[in-house]
Order: sequence, then structure tokens, then C-alpha cells
Amino acid sequence: MVADTPVSVTINGESKQSTTTTTTPAALIFTYGTLKRNFSNHPLLQDLIKTNDASFIGTYRTVQNYPLVCGPYRVPFLLNIPGSGQPVYGELYSVSSFGLSRMDELEGTTKNHYERLPIKVVRATEDEEEGRDNEVTVTSAEAYFAHGNYAMEMWKKNGKRGLKCYTEKETIGYVKRKDRPQHLTFLEQIRLFLSD
Repeated sequence: MVADTPVSVTINGESKQSTTTTTTPAALIFTYGTLKRNFSNHPLLQDLIKTNDASFIGTYRTVQNYPLVCGPYRVPFLLNIPGSGQPVYGELYSVSSFGLSRMDELEGTTKNHYERLPIKVVRATEDEEEGRDNEVTVTSAEAYFAHGNYAMEMWKKNGKRGLKCYTEKETIGYVKRKDRPQHLTFLEQIRLFLSD
């Protein structure tokens, strides 16, 4: 997110080279589950914020309806089935390339746990909750969706009912990664959950 850019400055007719530090976000990431503030995986974002590799933008919601469901161990999954479910509320972060690689690792994108895909979001406001129509700015971001290999099965398993927001209520029964069976991969755990 932070980059040094060379700058040429002329002072009293003398040209000098300098650098200026600029923020260059690699991506805007919409978080809807355990990466949000006060949830179990948020320490990753806290670490990235400390090193200027991430910054909190605000509370946002999806423009389209999406299913947000809980899978094995009460792990949240956003399903890439636009038009189903309801608008999902979460948090938007600006993240550096380094931060993005750390988040991709956590979300298992190379292991087909989740996939990072585009999503359109708008700032969540009190006015919207009161039913007032205000002009909104749509923001293009990315979110970690459940991998397409199992998303539809996850939707059916949850009775085609989704959440509006992953809250403390949904975390009751959440099992941290380190406390899950270590002899099974996460995909195996998902398959077992879906076959129950």
C-alpha cells in the first residue's frame, strides 16, 4: 500500500532528487465474516494495518443480494449466487499487494477453499435503515466467495436461507482452525458437512 515514488524538485535553481511516500492500494476487500473487527481472524488485518498494508474504509453492504451462510464449524461463506439471499453487510478495507497475499493465504485461494471475485458495494448508512432514499456511490471491490465447486451445495444445505450479517450470534459454535480435526483438509471438512 505504501510506495516510494522518485520526485525531482527544483530549489533555488538547483535540481534535487527525492522520494515521496504514496499509498497505492492493490485492492479493496469487502469482509463479511471472521475478518471483521472483533472476530477471530481480524488480528491478521490488525497486523496489516500496523504495517500500513491495510486500512479500514468503513461499513458497507452489497449492492446485489447474495447468500451468506454458515458451513462446518460455523465458518461463514459468501456464495456467488447473485440475486439469492439478501444484501450482506460487512467492512471494506484497502489492502496492499503484500496484505492481499496474506489474506489469500488465510482464505485458501490456492486450495479451492475460497475464491476472490469482484463485488459491488455501497456504504451502509443509518438513512438506508430508516428507509430514506439517498444518492449512493457504488464501489467496486473484491470479496472471498465460497469456491464454486461447492457453493450451490452449501446454499441447499442451508435451506436456501442466508444471513444479512455475520454477528456474534452466528459465531456460537465457531471452531478456530487450530481446534479443528488436523487429519482432515478443510475441503474434506466441507464435504463431510455437506454430506450430513
